[in-house]
Amino acid sequence: MNKPIMAKATAVWLVDNTTLSFKQIADFCGLHELEVQGIADGDVATGVKGFDPIQNNQLEPIEIERAEKDPFYKLKLKFNAAAVGEEKRRGPRYTPLSKRQDRPAAILWLVKFHPELTDAQISKLVGTTKPTIQSIRERTHWNISNIQPVDPVALGLTKQTELDAAVQKAAAKKAKEGVVMSDDERRKLVSTEQSLGMETEPRIPSAISGLETFSLTGNEEEEETSKEAEIDADSLFNLPESDTDEDEDK
Repeated sequence: MNKPIMAKATAVWLVDNTTLSFKQIADFCGLHELEVQGIADGDVATGVKGFDPIQNNQLEPIEIERAEKDPFYKLKLKFNAAAVGEEKRRGPRYTPLSKRQDRPAAILWLVKFHPELTDAQISKLVGTTKPTIQSIRERTHWNISNIQPVDPVALGLTKQTELDAAVQKAAAKKAKEGVVMSDDERRKLVSTEQSLGMETEPRIPSAISGLETFSLTGNEEEEETSKEAEIDADSLFNLPESDTDEDEDK
């Protein structure tokens, strides 16, 4: 936990009760310096009640004293043992209300282009439930006819690094299980950067397999035919004598 809870209310309290600089308050609360100045001018956080960080065990009084004496001193958040591991989220991620309507499109995209991902992985990526994923997989969702697949990264439901990590994990699991994957599946199972950097491999359609043998056989037959067609030049001059020549001799 690097920033205090109720950061803006904490900034209001520090502006009203200390002589700290705007930059010191902004750095401690994770705000912009101009935003803190707006709080001091009464243009920002109007009506927000100040939140005492000392009383709420987030800041030591000695930290404020040091910062007031040294304008370059940065306030340090008080260590709270109870908050250790709080950022490690379990279960599906929280999705804002404004983006929840985009989740079916993201699920359909993941199901279509990354079928190797499990329901648990998809649930963790876009913050949905397994029954919803299952209904989209089986195309029994009530609005399936109107859902178009959209990249969840483009929708802001997940990060590209998180998607790549999930895909690589699925690839490692398949490799461990000894599942044979096609070229298309291998291309899907690598990260986006690796996939874009791959060279396009020329592929020979299976329908023309064996043409090499056919062409060689055809050439051999042509050679044999040409050999049979060769005529000895001397044989052209050893023609049988005609009856006319015999009569003349007589």
